[in-house]
Amino acid sequence: MARRALILVEGTRSNGLLYVQAAQRLGLHPITLSADPAQYDYVAAENVEVIRVETNNLDALIRECSRLRATYHIAGVTSAAEPFYATVGKLCRHFDLPGPDPASVERCCDKFIQRQLLGEAGVPIPAYRFAATATDIESAAAEIGLPVILKPTVGSGSRGVRLCRDSDELAEHTSYLLGGNHMLASSPGILVEEFANGPHYIAEIMGNEVIGITTVDFGPPPHFVFRESIFPAPLADDEHERIANVSLSCLQALGLGWGPTCIEFRWTKLGPVVIEVNPRLAGGDPTLILSAYGVDLVAEHIKLVIGDEWNLRRRHSHIAAWRSLLPDRDGTLDWIDGDSRAAAVPGVTEVKLYVQPKTPIVRKGDYLDSLGYVIAVSPTRARTEAILQHAVDLIDWSITPFPTVRG
Repeated sequence: MARRALILVEGTRSNGLLYVQAAQRLGLHPITLSADPAQYDYVAAENVEVIRVETNNLDALIRECSRLRATYHIAGVTSAAEPFYATVGKLCRHFDLPGPDPASVERCCDKFIQRQLLGEAGVPIPAYRFAATATDIESAAAEIGLPVILKPTVGSGSRGVRLCRDSDELAEHTSYLLGGNHMLASSPGILVEEFANGPHYIAEIMGNEVIGITTVDFGPPPHFVFRESIFPAPLADDEHERIANVSLSCLQALGLGWGPTCIEFRWTKLGPVVIEVNPRLAGGDPTLILSAYGVDLVAEHIKLVIGDEWNLRRRHSHIAAWRSLLPDRDGTLDWIDGDSRAAAVPGVTEVKLYVQPKTPIVRKGDYLDSLGYVIAVSPTRARTEAILQHAVDLIDWSITPFPTVRG
């Protein structure tokens, strides 16, 4: 009998390895298809089978999967990376495998279309405008009123997302997004959005079931870099219910409800307002939920992908917290240490460093700014926060600023 394989289209630095490891625990042979395997440090470290292929080319992926079927029984196809999730749906349709609806995923991943569909369904969202030029952006910001959020209509990980508090910041970020010197220049447009002020939450969903809600804190504005998360969020029962109900309305409006979804909210004076719907697991949150509830969302997602029965039942109920290690300056990383001491603290479930000494640190205001993270868990929020702070305090680093260029 041919060996059962799970095809992973690309990966991510937060959840990619989790999919590989979960597949192996389920008795599957994970095979990663990637246009650039070197971008994933876990591929070499874990001796993961990887095949180089143009992952933005559906025909090339179909040919590669067809070739692999001569050796393996392909049990399923999935991805941890949002940009490839619609492609995964198309592959699953082609090979008659369980998978997400590609059309729904594509609509969801265009933030402007997503906004339109949510608005038409009566889901609470911020005021927004589509913009393609600097003049469009200026006019939209004037209509909505500063401050506004400026973001590409396509993308993830807070890339290109910025709070513009005055006309100077608006002009600066407009130039950046439309300048053509970065990966966001190919975005089909810009979203100008009302700044919904209030606590930030993420609803974690599998299928049509809300697993729980995470509360999120950010680093300093004007960017939106995740600094800390706590799961489950300290919400009253009626607050939890309101977010859960709006979440299910989002799924219905967007034609989602197969596999994982994470929905970001701000709790404003009007209640929960939807910031973004993402047809994937939130980066890093599966580990948080595993620590708090004993539910392995990655493994349960894979079970769905291969047509097995899944189980979202909680094994226990603790409070887990995650803290990102964010640098306060650009420059060259001289050294970073203390991770092993932090990992030895009772209650710490994971410490991960993304960087090595001599790495250039250039902050761009997105998820790639993080040097690493720490996760802690205990039966109470106060205890978990104390454990996390103690562990983070044990980690230190030094960054030497880049030399100043004199004219």
